[in-house]
Amino acid sequence: MDFTVSEEMQTILGMVNEFIDDEVIPLEGEMLHGDSETLASGVAACQAKVRQMELWAPNHPSELGGLGLSLVDHGLLSEALGRSPLGHLVFGTQAPDAGNIEILHTHATDQQRERFLRPLVEGEIRSCFSMTEPNMPGSNPTMMETTAIKDGDDYVINGQKWFTSSADGADFAIVMVVTDPDAPTYQQASMILVPTKTPGFNLVRNVSVMGHSGSGHASHAEILYQDCRVPQSNLLGHEGAGFAIAQERLGPGRVHHCMRWLGIATRSFDMMCDRANQRQISPEGDTLGSRQVIQHWVAESRAQIQGARLMTLHAAWMIDQVGAKAARDEISAIKFTVANTMLDVLDRSIQVHGALGLTDDTILSYWYRHERAGRIYDGADEVHKTSLGRRTLAQRARSVEAKSG
Repeated sequence: MDFTVSEEMQTILGMVNEFIDDEVIPLEGEMLHGDSETLASGVAACQAKVRQMELWAPNHPSELGGLGLSLVDHGLLSEALGRSPLGHLVFGTQAPDAGNIEILHTHATDQQRERFLRPLVEGEIRSCFSMTEPNMPGSNPTMMETTAIKDGDDYVINGQKWFTSSADGADFAIVMVVTDPDAPTYQQASMILVPTKTPGFNLVRNVSVMGHSGSGHASHAEILYQDCRVPQSNLLGHEGAGFAIAQERLGPGRVHHCMRWLGIATRSFDMMCDRANQRQISPEGDTLGSRQVIQHWVAESRAQIQGARLMTLHAAWMIDQVGAKAARDEISAIKFTVANTMLDVLDRSIQVHGALGLTDDTILSYWYRHERAGRIYDGADEVHKTSLGRRTLAQRARSVEAKSG
């Protein structure tokens, strides 16, 4: 097992980190306090510079114009980009587009590639992923009410989705639907490509999260599909493959999320240290950093971040070596470990900043609102812990039985 970062990757990470510091982080003030049009103009200007640097969408396969990175290198890049909420968007690697590109690259027909994949890779359009339903448990993707019924050469889709991330302004959705309720459980659902201008695709609202509805890419929509008719040629992969494709998407996707969370944790940690070193708390010039409790928070945060990073890189290495299915224990472990590490460090950083940490004068409160969901989406902590615990106990029982037998 070797996590040595190649010279090429070190150069790329150096360029990315410098760009995030100099060009992207300054846009956060506009994101927090400005208007959406000015922010969009600033993001577009940064994206143009990224293209000039030949670093646009570096996570994509080389045949799509990307760098063909291993998952380990992709994770390191995601950590660097994650230091700003705008990082992935500026470099064309934002969710859910990045995950949608992965599955389109693997499962799309030639016609679908030309209509949906090519402009998505180029950044000409955005997409969304429409899976979660308000009345069904998100932790069990086999339970779904949205249906697609064949009618002639079309599918007619009916159902309600929500937390369809980035639907506001998206050109198309990849929708998870039940196509055969009588099939075996894991073969009932399919994925269908639905242009958002299709009659019957109704964006009801951007769901308000902790008081903020968001807009554009930074939003989560409720979608109502009402007799939404698309051609059967919009089926992604084969009928009944929806669950398998979703699992294929989620394994590496959890590594991407975890490394992005580590980017958040790292910047929150740096901000905490800077605040502790600079904030005077006595006329004699004592700082917050002179207090043992703060020193303990710094030490605990540093150890947690490093441990979580090594766990995540190991999981990425395992996926590169043996595939996501064989690495499912490692994937489950990082999902709840890294989300909680991020939130622990973020909470400590807010505490060290005091009242300032609660305001939008720093990026901390934005992350606190938006990243609490890390313990819920892509499988709630409790689901991953239960699955990992059950498999671990079963593995131990088999090991003991084999030795005694």
